[in-house]
Amino acid sequence: MVNLKMEELRAAMDRKNQIRNLAVIAHVDHGKTTLTDSLLAKAGVIASDHAGDKCAMDTRKDEQLKGITIKSTAISLMYDLDPKKIPFTRDQGETESNEFIINLIDSPGHIDFSSEVTAALRVADGALVVVDSISGVCVQTETVLRQALTERIKPVLMINKLDRCVFEKQLEPEEMYQNLRRVVESVNVVLMTYSENNGPMGEIMMLKATKFSDKEEMLQMTEKLKIKVSAEEKELEGKSLMRKVMSKWIPVGDAMLEMMVLHLPSPVTAQKYRTDLLYEGPNDDEAAIAMKNCDSNGPLMLYISKMVPSMDKGRFYAFGRVFSGKVEPGMKAKIMGPDYQPGNPKSTDMFYTQIPRTVMMMGSSIMSIHDVPCGNVVGISGIDKYLVKSGTITTYHNAHNMKVMKFSVSPVVRVAVDVVNPTDLPQLIEGLKRLSKSDPMVQCTTEYGQHIVAGAGELHLEICLKDLEEEHAGIPIRKSDPVVSYRETVSDKSDRICLAKSNNKHVRLYMTASPLPDGVVEDIDQGKVTSGQDFKERAHYLAENYGFDSHEARKIWCFGPSTSGPNMLVDVTKSVQYLQEIKDSVVAGFQWATQEGVLCEENLRGVRFDIHDVNVHSDPAHRRGAQVIPATRRCLFASLLTAEPRILEPVYQVEIQVYNQHNFVLSFADYRDFQKL
Repeated sequence: MVNLKMEELRAAMDRKNQIRNLAVIAHVDHGKTTLTDSLLAKAGVIASDHAGDKCAMDTRKDEQLKGITIKSTAISLMYDLDPKKIPFTRDQGETESNEFIINLIDSPGHIDFSSEVTAALRVADGALVVVDSISGVCVQTETVLRQALTERIKPVLMINKLDRCVFEKQLEPEEMYQNLRRVVESVNVVLMTYSENNGPMGEIMMLKATKFSDKEEMLQMTEKLKIKVSAEEKELEGKSLMRKVMSKWIPVGDAMLEMMVLHLPSPVTAQKYRTDLLYEGPNDDEAAIAMKNCDSNGPLMLYISKMVPSMDKGRFYAFGRVFSGKVEPGMKAKIMGPDYQPGNPKSTDMFYTQIPRTVMMMGSSIMSIHDVPCGNVVGISGIDKYLVKSGTITTYHNAHNMKVMKFSVSPVVRVAVDVVNPTDLPQLIEGLKRLSKSDPMVQCTTEYGQHIVAGAGELHLEICLKDLEEEHAGIPIRKSDPVVSYRETVSDKSDRICLAKSNNKHVRLYMTASPLPDGVVEDIDQGKVTSGQDFKERAHYLAENYGFDSHEARKIWCFGPSTSGPNMLVDVTKSVQYLQEIKDSVVAGFQWATQEGVLCEENLRGVRFDIHDVNVHSDPAHRRGAQVIPATRRCLFASLLTAEPRILEPVYQVEIQVYNQHNFVLSFADYRDFQKL
């Protein structure tokens, strides 16, 4: 085994053209983690005899017991490229040596843990897409590919488990070739469906297929190809023989690492076309320019995509990617959470602090490092008290946030948890806070005095509750049966303009509610329509595609809940005095109402509220938040009740694939009208 020296790794980090950041993505049980073992063996991290059996990137006990990946795991590898292949990397820039850094992230394949895939893709530039040669493109293959293309991640394809074609299906060479061809065509259909037309990534995939035959023909081929097979190895049969011959002819570790280096982009290349997608601020400010140029001398721009539990119980490493500048211990930086609003003096979720410690994530272990330049991934300890799940770290005073990640699933399955011993309640509350940090998707809330844990599915909840009980809280807990969360909406426009008065009678609000046009909600969920967009561009898009009045579309005050949800508040007033003075209070009331609807206190979905008129007292003392916020909430509720309110339930999409083994796939689709069931 080869021990990676931190001095060598740090020296290679400055060669930004020779860095590859990639995530391994696939459907569940298509062989990602087993395949990753071959890369670790090639880099000398594990013994080559253990490759394929060790599953070194499955660092949790439950992952090893269940045989699936639950948490994405990162590791940095060094790879020496054959000097003869160096000229083929010229598109990535000038190559200074034949040493390349491969920052590899193994991600889960189960739909319940797809938030881990999203977090992995945010810090990557390329993706190794693994597809089972027999199962082909499955539902989660399409989901993760769509996520990758949405993040402008360049994919390369690895068709895995070819031995199934030979020994399980016993395909003839021509049949096997046609089967592989169908797999590639299926992948290409997904790519054509979701990729940008004439997008910035260019060509994204190549395939070379090789035919195989029986033992005698295989041994004859080894002689022609001058592959040395010992007498002892010739006695092997089936998969063992095939594995031995293939490892000598085309070692999978060599083939994949070479493919990554030659066909996946470096940070210098990728950040030129990813910055516009990732950065919420102007494309020409100092931070954006530094990110596009992957400039180590520019201001620090670092995105934290997830929190990783550390050896110290209750503490976490913040794992992310440096997009510009350099991060080092002791430097002062601004930490901005997802709710921070640049330019708003009243905005919260922002802290100034020193960076305590920087580390490199090496699978189940960590290695301290004195600084990390842009283009690389990094772990930071000591800032978990400032961030819950994700955020942006910068040294640029006027920096905007990196865009919040959009997940392909929602935390719709919920359970109520409680303590067995009442004296353990403080430990449960603290454990829920830690659980919320540990997973990008899980939500921990308190409703009607109950502590609620929400996840993407029952398996996701099972893992979260096990972690809560054994790791984060360390106490026995009681849990209810799983239930799904609902959403509230309206099916028609309000039949009247609704009025609400403040308690002091000096503020009067007039509003209506109506359903958003079909497609707008999906565009908001997918990030095509957001609060951070230029208001003119957003208005043009809504007017052209959904028939919005162009003037009204320019006066969208906010989205909700949480400033990014699928509901909007629109100002359609004309010549109203003091309207801007109460805007913040009205927005706060809107966020409250969309978070807890009028029917059953669930989130709203697909509702547009219009402000038609406002009467406000001239004295500022009579229009404070204590008066305006409750009045706004009452007016919004009245608007909902006069617009045919409805309850939506989540719908699950089920795909059943039956081969030699039964494979059931369950995924979250969307909400639909409860009354239409």
